[in-house]
Amino acid sequence: MTVEVFKTNVTDAEVANKIISDLSSHLPESKINFDLTDCDNILRVESAGIIQPQSITEHMIRWGYFCEVLEA
Repeated sequence: MTVEVFKTNVTDAEVANKIISDLSSHLPESKINFDLTDCDNILRVESAGIIQPQSITEHMIRWGYFCEVLEA
């Protein structure tokens, strides 16, 4: 299982749900969720396959949001 965690500037739950729906159509084998209660507005992507962080970051930028891999 591969997990990537991203810091974002998404603060609206409705927007987060739309992004999850959109990302899920591109990554159907993945479990995707936001933690908007965290100070970093976490986007978490879990997959049995390979996760390409740059692709997710670029996708978020197209939505108009900041997104970067959160380093441990």
